[in-house]
Amino acid sequence: MYSLSADQLTFVQKARELAQNVLATHAGDVDEKGRFPTESLAALAEAGFYGLLIPKELGGQGQSLRVLAAVVDELAQACASTAMIYMMHNSAVNCYLAEPEKFADVLKDAAMGRHLGTLAFSEKGSRSQFWAPVSRAVSASGGVTLSAQKSWVTSAGHADGIVASCISADGSGAAVYLVKKNDGGLSITGGWNGLGMRGNQSNPMTLEDVDLGDERLIGEAGKGADIMLGKALPVFQLCQGAIGVGVAEAAFQAAQKHITAVGFEHTGTKLSDLPNLRAALAEMRLEVDKARAYLVAVVGKLEAGDADAMLHVLALKASSAETAVKVSDLAMRACGGAAFSKHLGLERAFRDARAAIVMAPTTDHLREFVGRLLVGLPLFG
Repeated sequence: MYSLSADQLTFVQKARELAQNVLATHAGDVDEKGRFPTESLAALAEAGFYGLLIPKELGGQGQSLRVLAAVVDELAQACASTAMIYMMHNSAVNCYLAEPEKFADVLKDAAMGRHLGTLAFSEKGSRSQFWAPVSRAVSASGGVTLSAQKSWVTSAGHADGIVASCISADGSGAAVYLVKKNDGGLSITGGWNGLGMRGNQSNPMTLEDVDLGDERLIGEAGKGADIMLGKALPVFQLCQGAIGVGVAEAAFQAAQKHITAVGFEHTGTKLSDLPNLRAALAEMRLEVDKARAYLVAVVGKLEAGDADAMLHVLALKASSAETAVKVSDLAMRACGGAAFSKHLGLERAFRDARAAIVMAPTTDHLREFVGRLLVGLPLFG
C-alpha cells in the first residue's frame, strides 16, 4: 500500500514487531491507569525510531515522510497514545531540521534516543486556534524571556524539548523557540485524565519568565508561522492521518476476530453466518482501505510538490478522524455487548478515535480551511 523499497520496509517491519511485542503488551495498562507509556517509548528510542527523519550524517535513519506514515500506522494499531507521542516528537524534530546546523546537538541526541520532543502551540487564550498565540516574548540580553499559559502539551513532564510558539518581542509576527524540560520557570499546571488517548499526558504547562537565548530561536523572529505551518503542521497532519488509519484498522481487526470466532451454541451457527455482520465487516474494511489510500495519495502529493498538496494535507486529518470514528462505531455495533467489555480492545479504539476530532486543528477548522482554499480565499482572514 505504501509502495516502499525493501530497505524502507525493514523499518515498518521493525515497527510492527515493537507494536505487537511491546506496545500492545502495555497498551491496556497505559489506558487503564492513564499513565505515560514509558516502556513503549524506551523501545522506540532504543531501536532508533526517534531518529527516523534525522539525516544519517547526524546519526539518524534518514527516512522519508512516507516511511514515517507507515510506521505510525503500525504503532497506532497497538497503542494510539504511543503513536500520538511519537507524532509530536517527529513534528518537533522537523522543526529542528529547519536549522540542522544550529540544532545539531539536539538532533544527534534525538537520533541516539536521548531526546524526546513535543509541541506547545495551543494556548489558553486562543484555545484550539494554535496558529494565533497570545503570549509575547520580552526582549532580554542575548535573547528573550517568555511567559505563557500553554494547553494540551503532549508528553508534558516527559519531553526533553518543547517547541513553543509566541508573538515575537517586536510584535511583527509569531516566533518559535526551543524550551528545555529543565529550564527555570517551566511547570506543569494540571493533570491529564482524558476520555481517550489516555497515556499521552497532554497536560497544561505554564512558562514564567523563561530565559531563552537566541540559540533557542527556531527560524526567524516574526516568521514563526513558517515553522509552525511549514515544518510542524505537515508532519503532524500526516501522522494524524496515519493514527486515524491505525485506530480504524485495530477496530476492524478486533471486530473480525470476534465475529469469526464466536457463535450460538443452541443453533450451532457463528456470528459470521449473519449477513448483516458480514456486511458490517465489509463496510469497515472498505472504509479503512479508502482512508489508507488517501493517506498514501497525500504523501505522494507532498513528495511531488503538487500545487494542491496543502489542501489535501489539511483535509487528511479530518478525513482520517471521521473514518476512525465511523469504523469504531460500526465495530462496536457489530460486536454487541461484548464490545463494551475491555477484552476485545474495541472500547479503547472507540474512545481513542474521538480524540482527533477535537484536537487542534479541529475537524471543523480543517473543513473551513479546505473550503476557503476551494473557493480561492486566503487560509486565514
